[in-house]
Amino acid sequence: MNRRNFVKTSGLTAAALAVMPGESAFATADEKIKVAIIGVGLRGQNHLNLLLNRADVEVVAICDIDAGMLERSKAIITKSGKPMPKIYTGNENEWKKMILIKGLKAVVIATPWEWHKPMIIGSVEAGIKYVGSEVAIGITLQDHWEVVQAAEKHDAQVMMLENVCYRRDVLAILNMVRQNVFGEILHLQGGYQHDLRSIKFNDGKGGKGVEFNEKGFSEAKWRTNHSIHRNGDLYPTHGVGPIAQCIDINRGNRFVKLSSYSTKARGLHKYIVDNGGENHPNAKVKFRLGDIVTTTIDCANGETIFLQHDTNSPRPYSLGFRVQGTQGLWMDLNSIIHIEGISKPHQWDKAEEWFAKYDHPLWKKYGNDAQGAGHGGMDFFVLHAFIEAAKRNTTTPLDVYDAAAWSAITPLSEQSIELGNETIDFPDFTGGKWMTRKPIFALNDEY
Repeated sequence: MNRRNFVKTSGLTAAALAVMPGESAFATADEKIKVAIIGVGLRGQNHLNLLLNRADVEVVAICDIDAGMLERSKAIITKSGKPMPKIYTGNENEWKKMILIKGLKAVVIATPWEWHKPMIIGSVEAGIKYVGSEVAIGITLQDHWEVVQAAEKHDAQVMMLENVCYRRDVLAILNMVRQNVFGEILHLQGGYQHDLRSIKFNDGKGGKGVEFNEKGFSEAKWRTNHSIHRNGDLYPTHGVGPIAQCIDINRGNRFVKLSSYSTKARGLHKYIVDNGGENHPNAKVKFRLGDIVTTTIDCANGETIFLQHDTNSPRPYSLGFRVQGTQGLWMDLNSIIHIEGISKPHQWDKAEEWFAKYDHPLWKKYGNDAQGAGHGGMDFFVLHAFIEAAKRNTTTPLDVYDAAAWSAITPLSEQSIELGNETIDFPDFTGGKWMTRKPIFALNDEY
């Protein structure tokens, strides 16, 4: 692999939808597993594309209440040449009928956040052993406990489909961490720094609209509402998931304490005024979500984590990663690395030169298969891991404890801010099992 190809495939792309090329070498199962999708909006259609490309999967049903999104999905299925699955629609509880399909092995959930918990629990209670959910897995802290308890009770695998854990440079960094290139890890940073104003206010007509809720399109129908009523790190998992793997969270280490701070809320109101005028009805909406939310986390093994949530300001996309140890550090903003004794003193190396050496075996094996998949190929890897675990009846590489710990940062940050930035104890969703559990994520070249 050369440096140019690494750079091309490791960056995040803005494309949400991409039809995969012809069936790839991995798709050779003798018996197809039956999979259903709840929610086929733009994100669900991405998963639909990837599942249709696999010879080892039969998409037997899809469910959505949005007629327009269903029509788009049916067009994708027709183009694939695969049989049309059964369509569940008409009301918001049709998914409860769908999960009763006989022989259903796995469900993929790509609905608004508030539906994830009931759909996960409903699926495992219906006997489905593999549930892949988009982030997050709950709204309240109690939601997270209930998901964990349901997965344990029904011996089900609940995997949060956190695709950034599979970003090419992120996996290369994890490879370097595991080979002790950075020395002992001390501090990590990440976040979700992404200008979402045109997504939160989207009427589906193009341009800079200022509509949301019933007048909104796609995520604007529901996501913007969270910015009105909530103040915290509403989307922590892209930032925390990859760095949690670097320090074995839930597998020899855990989050212990958390505290969060929030700036004042200005960005969304300003966007409405600038694009809709001071007299637009939405200019009267009061938003609780601070424009920038910062969270610090203390870990059992002595590391610290710093997270940022910044979605209401004009800014280029960045997850703000930093992995720092006793021997050096990586920062992803300018893709730079410094390793003591190898890099020139007080100078940065271009990270791609290191990545070419430490490219992860998963990317070496499946890089060609991932071409054309959403978000620079990451979407291929996360769904591939989920399906492979279901095929093999094994533990998913990201499990329900990972999902709960990463996703619970949201309600905990809300609580901290509400209490005047108080430090909050972080719950142990594993019930003490973190002390003896061993790392499993990305430790083979299969999934």
